[in-house]
Amino acid sequence: MFKVTSLACLIFFPQHKLLAQQPDLSKVPGVVIAHRPAASKVFVGSPALVALKNGKYIASHDLFGEGMKNQHVTMVYESTDKGKSWIKIAEFVQFWSNLFELNGLLYMMGARLPQGDVVIRVSKDEGKTWTEPIDAQKGILHEVRRGYIAHTSAVPVVINNGRIYRAMEEMKQPGPWGSFNAFVMSAPITSDLLKSSSWTISNKLSYDSSQLHIGTAWLEGNMVVNVNGELVNILRVHSKTDTIAAVLKIEQNGRLLSFDTANGFIHLPGACKKFVIRKDPVSNKYWTLTNAIPTKFQGGNVERTRNTLQLLCSADLQNWEKKRIILQGTDIQKHGFQYADWQFENNDIILVSRTAYEDGLGGAENQHNANMITFHRIIDFRR
Repeated sequence: MFKVTSLACLIFFPQHKLLAQQPDLSKVPGVVIAHRPAASKVFVGSPALVALKNGKYIASHDLFGEGMKNQHVTMVYESTDKGKSWIKIAEFVQFWSNLFELNGLLYMMGARLPQGDVVIRVSKDEGKTWTEPIDAQKGILHEVRRGYIAHTSAVPVVINNGRIYRAMEEMKQPGPWGSFNAFVMSAPITSDLLKSSSWTISNKLSYDSSQLHIGTAWLEGNMVVNVNGELVNILRVHSKTDTIAAVLKIEQNGRLLSFDTANGFIHLPGACKKFVIRKDPVSNKYWTLTNAIPTKFQGGNVERTRNTLQLLCSADLQNWEKKRIILQGTDIQKHGFQYADWQFENNDIILVSRTAYEDGLGGAENQHNANMITFHRIIDFRR
């Protein structure tokens, strides 16, 4: 057996506007890193997590909603006690970003809106101060073509044969949701990652609904090395079944991205929503956390049914086994444990969740427009 710990909560209130009524977060599972009342019309998204080699945890998230007035801000937090408490240490303009540590430095990679550029920052003091993306020599890695913006989330990077790989998409603007073109960026791990010249950008693949009738879009890809040692990009697929993911192959040191229309889809419960896949060096298996839907909650909008977070495992990236329900709320309209980003830590998994839950102020606006970022630990997950 393994269990999820539920630790005491540390509360952060909006600095720009304190509401008269104080929240009650005593029933929220896990540790509350950040809280935004629904009345503020500011919602939390894109949780990211990294465990530094010195033992500190760094988490981040962005903010969206009417209350942000088209600002695209990311917050960074630090925990020095294994996730029991958190303090905010940085804030800057960035969106849809992940965190990773490489060669003793902390990086954040994502998008800068409204320009639509792919950007990267580096911190030499464990997240307190960061470089500013200025130009192609200092952090602006890719200016997407006219009429598009870079799209991504807190997706994992993978290192293979001396190169670091990260999945991205571009999204047509203005235009209907779903116009995501997948691509991959990669660079030598010994290169200056702040220079655009260090990065190779693959070709870009659109989701052709006239040929691929399973879904209507793919996005938020995961770079993974499969059992054959090949690099693949596994993306969520927007479909009515909630169990389909797409596997794109990346070759030629990150230059060529391709999709096999006959064999490129796999069965992955919860894959209509964002997920992170990582390979465990101990069990040599692949693990993920998804919003797979239990039988008792089926029948609604599968893309917006996010009240259950489940741990899944696979030996081959093709066949996935549900291991355990990690978090679950009873209200599919207002509960959500979604966009989980996570890391292995010895025998545990540590994770951050974009959480919609009761807060004593009426709860979240809905399951998508989450009001909290929460931290959780799965103890002895392999058992």
